[in-house]
Amino acid sequence: MKKLKLYKIFSDKYMNYSLLLFLGIFIGWLFFHSSRKTEKKPDQLTEMAKSTIWTCSMHPQIRMPDPGKCPICGMDLIPLVQTGNSSIDPSAVHLTKEAAQLANVLTSVVSKQIPVKAVRLYGKVQVDERLLQSLVAHVSGRIERLAVNFTGESVIKGQVLAQIYSPELITSQEELLEAAKTKQSQPAIYEAAKEKLRQWKLTDNQIETIESSGIAQTSVDVVSSTSGTITARLVNTGDYVSQGTELFKIADLSNVWVIFDAYESDLQFLRKGEKISFTLQALPGTEYSGNIVFIDPVIDPVTRVAKVRVETGNQSARLKPEMFATGIVSSTLDEYRNIIVIPRSAVLWTGKRSIVYVKQPGSDEPVFKMREIGLGPMLGESYVVTDGLLEGEEIVTSGTYSVDAAAQLEGKPSMMNTTGGTDTVSHDKGSMQGMKGM
Repeated sequence: MKKLKLYKIFSDKYMNYSLLLFLGIFIGWLFFHSSRKTEKKPDQLTEMAKSTIWTCSMHPQIRMPDPGKCPICGMDLIPLVQTGNSSIDPSAVHLTKEAAQLANVLTSVVSKQIPVKAVRLYGKVQVDERLLQSLVAHVSGRIERLAVNFTGESVIKGQVLAQIYSPELITSQEELLEAAKTKQSQPAIYEAAKEKLRQWKLTDNQIETIESSGIAQTSVDVVSSTSGTITARLVNTGDYVSQGTELFKIADLSNVWVIFDAYESDLQFLRKGEKISFTLQALPGTEYSGNIVFIDPVIDPVTRVAKVRVETGNQSARLKPEMFATGIVSSTLDEYRNIIVIPRSAVLWTGKRSIVYVKQPGSDEPVFKMREIGLGPMLGESYVVTDGLLEGEEIVTSGTYSVDAAAQLEGKPSMMNTTGGTDTVSHDKGSMQGMKGM
């Protein structure tokens, strides 16, 4: 019995000690396990802080690896880029919505359009060369009187413009009067005398007047052969002129030409018969239009331009020669019909490569990736894209340089760095830290 009691007492004590031991181990495990968790939290916060790029709200070009002050204005930096997201393409640029808004980054969806090239031309109003005439002296002599005293005066057809005293004409008239006395017996001499006066542009009525009066006229009238405006008066009263001397230039301004200068690079977009609208510097607010009737086949070797001619009516006489004109031709590029057209602001051009930033699908945050594209003709404020983009993709159209700057600072592929790399990042970070130390 005594042995049994001793064994029972010993077993109870052993169980008590075992329970105390297990209880101590459990409490220790709880204590040390929670302390380890607590120790990891600061490390995780540090890693999260290190994964953030900080920028200035006033100077978005500033990129810093740590929070602090802006080296330019001293304002507190704000978080910009979260680089810890493993689902993002490592070569893409990830901006927060706040950073994209500060940098004024805007996007638009790519679509196919009918490309229209707007060609701007500059030129002048000119006289229609087909309506420009020169009035010359048909006989030699002295200018006795001028009926037109200044350039710009309007004249009508048949109006007397000047009188010429011509000894040769007087002699020819006297020959006609003598031949008229024997015209029955010597008709050939009579006709020859009349023909000589006709060669000097005397009309049949004038010849009949001389013959009927029997008196030779001492001067001959110079008569306008057309209606128009005197653009040049080349003689004065008392000047001696020879046969064929130019006396006046007369232009009919009821129709005029507008001659534009087209650079050789623009000639491919200009076609005969195309409509052109133009304005005149002297007549603001009024728009005129006409059709291209002639394109000079020869380019000026000095100015590298070809002349493009437009004809237009001028019944109101408002269009005056030498007025400056600005014309616009909207040319449809049939060879690029139904092709992608993007804004000019979306393209970064290095001289050899043309790139855009395409928004990556499947992300709520602004994530952009650089892509090289092929360009066709420039359409004023837009470009024709020959390859590299698909309809429906979304590209950056405003703030493209800001996105590219962020890519360069992160060592991602960019306009000047096709492959990306860490050297760019470390260099930029060192530069920023140097600025911060200053």
